[in-house]
Amino acid sequence: MRIVITGGSGFIGSNLVKFLNDNNEKDILVVEELDSYVKKFENLKDLNYLDCVDKNEFIKDINNDSTIYKNNITQVFHLGACSKTTEPDRDYIMSTNLLYSKDLLKYSANNKISLIYASSASVYGEGQIFIEDSKYESSLNHYAESKLLFDNYYRENISKITSQVVGLRYFNVYGPREHHKEGMSSVVYHFFNQRKTNSRINLFKGSHGYEDGEQRRDFIHVDDTVKVKNWFALNPSISGIYNVGTGTSRTFNDVASCVIDYYASEDPNAIIAYVDFPEGLESQYQAFTEADMSLLKTKGYSEKFTSLEEGVKSYLDWLSDNT
Repeated sequence: MRIVITGGSGFIGSNLVKFLNDNNEKDILVVEELDSYVKKFENLKDLNYLDCVDKNEFIKDINNDSTIYKNNITQVFHLGACSKTTEPDRDYIMSTNLLYSKDLLKYSANNKISLIYASSASVYGEGQIFIEDSKYESSLNHYAESKLLFDNYYRENISKITSQVVGLRYFNVYGPREHHKEGMSSVVYHFFNQRKTNSRINLFKGSHGYEDGEQRRDFIHVDDTVKVKNWFALNPSISGIYNVGTGTSRTFNDVASCVIDYYASEDPNAIIAYVDFPEGLESQYQAFTEADMSLLKTKGYSEKFTSLEEGVKSYLDWLSDNT
């Protein structure tokens, strides 16, 4: 095999497999938590890859320098993680997100293999500035803490590493193949289901100085995140940690309106309603995110990002054909 994708049957991972297939690449090993693989298998049923192996067996093999993978891997995309931002079990998150990532980094660096891994915009906490600099970073929950700790571990070791290592801080990603994420799915997917069920989309009431539904996030279509990953893979001399958003924040009202407008002729009575925050969530909530994309652009990335209106329409078209 040439390419390893951890979390390859997940949301972003399966979209990456599709992108690679569309570009005639099938020499792909998917690494997954096989206990959850059955639920996510639908994401890969129309795609081509060599095999899917258990994440624990894979990391054991590479830690033991198994000959199975010796000189067979040229690229690792590390997307596997516990992505539940409300997960209370810190030990589980640290084992899954931090320690596993450290092992992959060690293996990739020792064998001069490119490693492109998923970080998260959650590392900016309640901050209002989203620049890849430690003075703007903090964590509101265990998930964000695990991502920030690994970013900092990479920073501490960057001078010792001669191969490519890239951390990508995703903002609010939405798009096809996320059904398995349930409560952690994008708001676009939630709004699609809410409108379908009862012609009503629920948004949070005002908070953090914002009016009802006016909290703002940087919503990015999954296809754009995949294009960024591929660009780095094609530019192996570039390393570092980079934001991956559109650079423009939009309100939750904007997203809900896109969904309602899409179904206007089918469901003209659909409405937006405003509800209270669940207990305990408001204190861990990012009411505003907007990626500063300057660093990525200075490295030469010039692709246009999909607008919210274009992206939501494209996703709803896909959902209409696949649900």
